[in-house]
Amino acid sequence: MTQDTEINGTAVDELQTSFRGEIIRPHDAGYDDHRKVWNGSIDRRPAVIARCTGVADIRAALRLARSLGLLAAVRGGGHSFPGLSVCDDGMVIDLSLMKGIRVDPEARTARVQAGVLLGELDRETQEFGLAVPSGIVTHTGVAGLTLGGGIGWIMRKHGLTIDQLLSVDLVTADGELVRASEEHNADLFWGVRGGGGNFGIVTEFEFRLVPVGPQVMAGPVFWAMEDTPEVLRFYRDWLADCPDELMTAAIQRKAPALPIVPPGLVGKHVIAIVGCYAGSVDDGERVMRPLKEFGSPVLDLCRPKPFLEHQKMFDPSFPHGWSYYVRSCDVAGLSDDVIDIATEHGLRITSPVTSVAMWQLGGAVGRIADDATAFNGRQAGFTFNINGNSKTADGFDAERQWARDYWSALAPYHTGVYVNFLMEEGEERVRQAYGAAKYRRLKALKRKYDPTNFFRLNQNIKPD
Repeated sequence: MTQDTEINGTAVDELQTSFRGEIIRPHDAGYDDHRKVWNGSIDRRPAVIARCTGVADIRAALRLARSLGLLAAVRGGGHSFPGLSVCDDGMVIDLSLMKGIRVDPEARTARVQAGVLLGELDRETQEFGLAVPSGIVTHTGVAGLTLGGGIGWIMRKHGLTIDQLLSVDLVTADGELVRASEEHNADLFWGVRGGGGNFGIVTEFEFRLVPVGPQVMAGPVFWAMEDTPEVLRFYRDWLADCPDELMTAAIQRKAPALPIVPPGLVGKHVIAIVGCYAGSVDDGERVMRPLKEFGSPVLDLCRPKPFLEHQKMFDPSFPHGWSYYVRSCDVAGLSDDVIDIATEHGLRITSPVTSVAMWQLGGAVGRIADDATAFNGRQAGFTFNINGNSKTADGFDAERQWARDYWSALAPYHTGVYVNFLMEEGEERVRQAYGAAKYRRLKALKRKYDPTNFFRLNQNIKPD
């Protein structure tokens, strides 16, 4: 096509002369590797991939994309469920080479570039017994996680990732580099804390660090899936007066084929309660004891361990290249009806890599004023993450339908949705993720910073 000839010709050659990073086109070695994203069900072929090393490269790539009228995808960790960090025929502005991390242990702050992954950040901060509240799979990108809010294992004690965000440096759609914080461009700072990549390309994040570990009491306790009603009712009561230090999730799946899982349990339907205590190990052991002693667990892996080890726990269940589909919703709590739905659909899991996570909210998350950030849903009780997954395309359609059916059964109890757990579900679902008032405010912000909707490969907030 004409556009492809133009992209592969003079304009890209001119960009390459001043570009410090790497320009990759379809005929170049490495193209297929660099167009791949975490979700193996996504197969898109960009016309050009601009692997940036810093702000100058990002601005140059933006200028080229705008001059050629190219659709642009922005890639940090490449970990979005719907694969929004890659596109067909357009440009991928790839930030994965931008790996700078600077920790100040005295000030308890960290400056983090946009290509950093969670595990890379954890490694640097845990050297000083510190952490940024972050997600649950270490090869997730810091950028995408943060811009959507950031839920993870220490959020009930220390808030969402955005609640420890001090500032960002951001390149706008017209190429201007701006700083956003409580003191500078406060409207933009409000928007990037939950509003995703709608307003520009964040090149660097500044975080406040919190003390965690290096040892924590953490891990899962498993029961047979048939015990789900009793387990979840006990779980609900046990959490009623739990301390902020305790963060948990209930997991439904088939027991994975991992060395730590007894061979006789592999493939059996199980429900697990996973905990992480963001305080002393002794206190954590005391708080977790009722969980470990309830009923007849089939496996107990809850123990003192390095925080870094716990952060990696889910990595084997979400590797690069498998096919992933998610439906998600917030609910007010685990009512008897919700528990009955979870029991019924959990027993219908067929894929060995399909799973459901019910993430406990509350604590510090709910004590931040709801209008303080663009993130919505601080008063929800749980976030359901319903994953219909398969290792290959075989069986993927059936897993997607299972996830949709589970989600639909929960529809009477939906109170909202976490934006980072959305697929490409349309404008109304994005509106639901923010609520009507915040959505109007975000649209006004979009008109100010990206009036042409250049940054639209995201959970998009249209400026019209």
